[in-house]
Amino acid sequence: MLTSTHLLRTRRFLPLFVTQLFNAFNDNLYKTTMVLFVVYAVYSDPATEASFSGLASGLFILPFFLLSALAGQLADMRDKAKIIRTVKACEIGLMIIGASGLYLAYNGIMVHTVAIPLLLLALFLTGVQSTFLGPIKYAILPQHLKKDEVLAGTGLVEAGTYVAILAGTILAGPIAVDYTGWAAIGIIVTACIGYLVSRQVPSAPPMGEIEKLDWHILRASVKLVRDTMHNKEVYYAILAISFFWTIGAVLFIQFPPLAKNTIMASPEVASLFLVVFSIGVAIGSVAVNALLKGRVSARYSPVSVIVMGLFVVAFYVVAKMWQADQPETLLSVSEFIAWPMAAILLLCLLGISIAGGMFVVPLYAFLTTRVSPDRASRTIAANNIVNSGAMVAGSLAAMALSAAGVPITEQVLLCAAMCLFSAWLGKRLVAAENAAAEVAAAAGA
Repeated sequence: MLTSTHLLRTRRFLPLFVTQLFNAFNDNLYKTTMVLFVVYAVYSDPATEASFSGLASGLFILPFFLLSALAGQLADMRDKAKIIRTVKACEIGLMIIGASGLYLAYNGIMVHTVAIPLLLLALFLTGVQSTFLGPIKYAILPQHLKKDEVLAGTGLVEAGTYVAILAGTILAGPIAVDYTGWAAIGIIVTACIGYLVSRQVPSAPPMGEIEKLDWHILRASVKLVRDTMHNKEVYYAILAISFFWTIGAVLFIQFPPLAKNTIMASPEVASLFLVVFSIGVAIGSVAVNALLKGRVSARYSPVSVIVMGLFVVAFYVVAKMWQADQPETLLSVSEFIAWPMAAILLLCLLGISIAGGMFVVPLYAFLTTRVSPDRASRTIAANNIVNSGAMVAGSLAAMALSAAGVPITEQVLLCAAMCLFSAWLGKRLVAAENAAAEVAAAAGA
């Protein structure tokens, strides 16, 4: 099969794949439960709800900006499997902090003074954890997989990540308000299972010369990005990925308050939006690998993100039409599905995410195949720095627009405009890819 699902039967891939599944599931179960609980059970003002959703997203993203340089150095200079086990062990402790915040908030104990700060602290620490795992989950693939398996492995990791997000989101919706205590137990248990699985990841020692770690965060970050961006293919891939995830960050910030205040839907429906988004990215991740037949190429990226932008505009139009005939009470999932235009709204969302998955997956493969294996982790880390900076900027822009009184529905159009710029970046990447291929062909002649 072009998707190389045979990799799921090998120890060189399966433990890493499952570890990433549990990590994405737990992160999303915690984050979605926390945000939905606060939006639906604590606050009652749309602007405050949107601001909290933006703050939560910003706190999760911030560690990627601050610590990715150190994470990339560690991943290239130390055994990647050992780092995975260490980080997964720390996850147990940070989920205990998050579970404590959920328990206090659910029982109405010091909600604003202790519970919400604990929830946000745990979310920030979850971002720290993901920062140190981020460079490894892609950079370890060329070390354990054959060259013609790397794109397939990248697609499987990306698709699996979104299936895990899907599972965490499905579970978070029903328990977010009424069964938050179960979520507190679930995130601790999942962290423990994830740690046990991570112990099966095969060793992945450093592949190049061991260099001294630079603990100066700012200097290391600037140097890492500067040293990475000289390769045109990597440069445009990083910029395009950054704009994609900025669009994703803005959409994810908008979903909970949009579901509550525009669609007039229950937490389960807000969760359903995230579910459909996750399914779509997973489908797009696998589909683009089949189209490319295992070859790392960005040739489908420009058209994919243009299609994504068209679906964003369609989503906006449907949301405006929905707003004109708005329900008077919050809809359950069954009531939402029965409502006129619900199917079209979900299809628009599915189109956004499928096109997005087809856009972004090949770009990640560029980051690990266009550099030497001993710099793969640092390349991913440089990407994470630029991504997180763009996503934080997107989160701040969304918060500023909410504070200025711009309706959530209108903010969706911001994402459509960003898709156009992403398409331009994708086109530049294709040009750089073709130029590099011509040089390689001339050298081999």
